[in-house]
Amino acid sequence: MDLRKVRNIGISAHIDSGKTTLSERILFYAGRIHKIEDVRGGGDGATMDHMELEKERGITITSAATTVEWEGHTINLIDTPGHVDFTVEVERSLRVLDGAVLVLCAVGGVQSQSMTVDRQMKRYHVPRLAFINKMDRTGADQDSVVEQVRDKLGADAVLMQLPIGKEEHFEGIVDLITLKAIYFDGSNGENLRVEEIPADMVDEATEARAHMLEALSMYSDDLMELLLSEEEVPEDLIHKLVRTATIDQGFTPVFLGSAYKNKGVQPLIDAVNRYLPAPLDRETVASDPADPDKKITLESDPEKPFVGMAFKIVDDEYGQLTFMRVYQGTIKKGEQYFNQRTHKKERYSRIVRMHSDNREEVDSASAGDIVAIMGIDCASGDTYCSTAKYCTLENIFVADPVIKMSINPISRDNADKLGKALQRFRKEDPTFQVSTDDETGETVIAGMGELHLEVYVERIRREYGVDVEVGAPKVSYRESGTVPFEFDHKRKKQTGGSGQYGHIKGKISPMTDEDREEADGNELLFVDNVVQGRIPKNFIPAIQKGFQKMMEKGPVASYPVVGLKVELDDGSYHDVDSSDMAFMLTAQECFRQNFDRMKPVLLEPIMLMEIECPEEFQGSVVGQVASKRGMVASTDTQNKLTTIICDIPLAETFGFSTDLRSQTQGQGSFSMELHKYSPVPSSIQTEIVAERRAELQPA
Repeated sequence: MDLRKVRNIGISAHIDSGKTTLSERILFYAGRIHKIEDVRGGGDGATMDHMELEKERGITITSAATTVEWEGHTINLIDTPGHVDFTVEVERSLRVLDGAVLVLCAVGGVQSQSMTVDRQMKRYHVPRLAFINKMDRTGADQDSVVEQVRDKLGADAVLMQLPIGKEEHFEGIVDLITLKAIYFDGSNGENLRVEEIPADMVDEATEARAHMLEALSMYSDDLMELLLSEEEVPEDLIHKLVRTATIDQGFTPVFLGSAYKNKGVQPLIDAVNRYLPAPLDRETVASDPADPDKKITLESDPEKPFVGMAFKIVDDEYGQLTFMRVYQGTIKKGEQYFNQRTHKKERYSRIVRMHSDNREEVDSASAGDIVAIMGIDCASGDTYCSTAKYCTLENIFVADPVIKMSINPISRDNADKLGKALQRFRKEDPTFQVSTDDETGETVIAGMGELHLEVYVERIRREYGVDVEVGAPKVSYRESGTVPFEFDHKRKKQTGGSGQYGHIKGKISPMTDEDREEADGNELLFVDNVVQGRIPKNFIPAIQKGFQKMMEKGPVASYPVVGLKVELDDGSYHDVDSSDMAFMLTAQECFRQNFDRMKPVLLEPIMLMEIECPEEFQGSVVGQVASKRGMVASTDTQNKLTTIICDIPLAETFGFSTDLRSQTQGQGSFSMELHKYSPVPSSIQTEIVAERRAELQPA
């Protein structure tokens, strides 16, 4: 395989920009499929959207890979989702690709997810072409979109084509390099007709070509000299300069078309071959396990020791399928290779090329290939090499989940199946997390958004046949006293045989900041001030244990009690009737009968939240925080991006991610962590106590 003729590319964009429709056309024109299916409406659904859920909803949920041949080149193509909830699919695809096509809507232009994808491309230094799709729609304006790419993405975007006709009259394109008109004939636009430019477009095309050459001249002194001396610029030189400037990530060539109307796709595939890098053009650096600061440069050479990255994992009925990018060397079916994280040697029992969900077995794969391996057990992001401790590749960036909900099987018999499903999805998707709430005992799932979790819940129902109920996880409230009180409590029970006698005197008060330091993370600070053996030392731990036990469930709503200081000053005992048990019960009885004197309150978890949003939405976001009982601590604006830091009760954060996105046109994001516990307002406390009592009421 000639590595100079290999392209590993991804198609990324905002929701509904036409990525999957474009992928479908590429597969059709390259002869990979023989009938075009649409993303929505009838038929079998688009080839790359192979999951039932994807076909029903008309969205891409998982990235799908395929390989096509075009003009003597091999193109490994990955179609990625547009929703921010499935952002890890885009993240891990871009991590292993050499180039990308950023699809933009001719009407919507640069939207929120276009900006996220742009950040991801920059994070992994992926060169890209831009394709303005939907040129047939009302309101299509390529100049406005190019302007947005320049302003919002900071890219040097330049049109390489002009549209012939606008909106519903969009007929074809003018190639600004050759100054020829291209029309797409045939029922599926498969026949290209090249003609002279329409007479009324000659001046516009000449001006646009001059603008394109001027932009390119910033990357080449040779071109600058040719333009200054007004000499003819050879086509080969233009292609060469566009390729060099694109690979250096300075230049973004922009192409036009309508994938749905089968126009403009073939010139885009030509541009992929012409301008995007081959594996040989990209430098990949790995770390030396012995010295992480020491870097090893990998070469796309089939003869060198093997290095590859497992970038995506799918578990299905046949076992685990691991998608792998081979960076260096060659792998062969049946051979063994080392996982650099676990240092285990694993056999590659089968190597397959993927075409959406279809597999094509191969005996080997070498540098530059993207294949899937069967028979290995690893995690997403693991590096494999032919020898142990050879090198490790930079891992995939995984964003923290922003939303949680509880999940329980409706039938107890399905608990095992649910456990298996959650374990599988957690392994496949690093942004999907599963935990158990220690206090409520609920299973809690966390993810990137409500759609993300909704899709997994639906997959559990369909793929595992488990009916589940979901809900916001219950907030873990706390109880605490607000005023101190003194106690003098005696327990005296005498029946036949040994009785129970305990007598304690002292004071219970809420902890101060100094007390908290002394307590060192404990919620009870117990101070023993008893002198002269008024209570024997061996009974003191039992008294402390009695108070500690009562703090597990408070009297207000049976939540844990926190932040108490108990000072034991005096008491008395009985030679026969006193025991550890007697003193422990005395402490419990004392707490139960007197805690109300502390005027207890409910405390709720307060989260420290950091919100990022474009400057123009600052006012509405601050209003949103205030409506959720939040307190803004600070706001800071840099480069038109505002960071708001605030305290907000956890109970008010459910659904916040959806509210924030709708308020900021999908451009807002937030992260949060537990900050402190604070008293709940009395009106809300009454509601919580009533709900809690109903919950604890025996059925």
